[in-house]
Amino acid sequence: MLNFRRTFSSIALVVGLTFALNAAHADTTWRMAHKMPPDSPEGKVFQKFADMVKTYSDGKMTVKMFPNEQLGKTNAVMEQLKLGTVHLYAEGSTYMKKWVPEITWTSAAFLFDSRDHWVRFMNTDLVKGWYQKASSQAGVGVLGDPTAILRGPYRVMVTKRDVKSFGDVKGLKLRMHPNKTAIATWTTIGADVKTLAWTDVYQSIDKGIVSAVNSPIALVEAMRFYEVAPHVVRHDEYYQSIGFMVHQPSYDKLPGDLKSVVDRAYADAGKLSFEIMSQSANESIARMKSKGVTFMDVDRAPFVSVMADFYKKKEAAGELPKGFLATVEKTR
Repeated sequence: MLNFRRTFSSIALVVGLTFALNAAHADTTWRMAHKMPPDSPEGKVFQKFADMVKTYSDGKMTVKMFPNEQLGKTNAVMEQLKLGTVHLYAEGSTYMKKWVPEITWTSAAFLFDSRDHWVRFMNTDLVKGWYQKASSQAGVGVLGDPTAILRGPYRVMVTKRDVKSFGDVKGLKLRMHPNKTAIATWTTIGADVKTLAWTDVYQSIDKGIVSAVNSPIALVEAMRFYEVAPHVVRHDEYYQSIGFMVHQPSYDKLPGDLKSVVDRAYADAGKLSFEIMSQSANESIARMKSKGVTFMDVDRAPFVSVMADFYKKKEAAGELPKGFLATVEKTR
């Protein structure tokens, strides 16, 4: 009887160890959502990330991609991310403002001197604290440096009539998304702001409802805006990146080697984004120039000056996060 018990215990131990070993080496599959077509510049960057995860992990971890909003619009995907049914969502991390409103100020217009200035600001303890708060409250964090993957690669205004200076914006009928801060920004600058859906912009410019729209340069050709508004003005309204928002509990429970794999693949995707976004934008600009579209840079100084007063008034009214402007200044 004693031998039987010993034998049974030994078998149980072996079975238990086998299950534990198998669990430790079980393949890990993550679901990643985004809005872009797979063959778009951003889509290629996201696929690079997935490919490198599989390569670096020797097939132990895979990332299954869901492009073209296959899993729903942003709000739906953000909820899936919170629940952990989606592990990664590649989009602007400002969407995390639904849990931490301060995050909306990471895309403050005409406040940062350059992209490098913005990157320094984004990597301060203040901003990291905002993202950490979202991670703690909603279980949604960001992978690594949230500025690592380029979007844009810069912002422009596409106009029906030429805009050569700050003064030309006064009275300009400018399409804006329904965001109070964005509307207040461009109203302060002097534009006649009209809120419209992104998909209504082309027709609205064509019919004269608006005569201009702000856009990442990468989307001007794809949305065919240049057909009805043949002047493109680079103003670097604000700087953009694509955050890899992550279901934090899923990331935290990865074994150390797979965390390193994910981080390394993310870094590779970031490097590719700077190459592919700039190349794609240059090729697009060349095609549009051949069709008579004009391109120019506008002096940002008057925009920055007007908005500096705007932000000071916001701070005095207690409408800015504590330490926000001080941190912006400190990182100049």
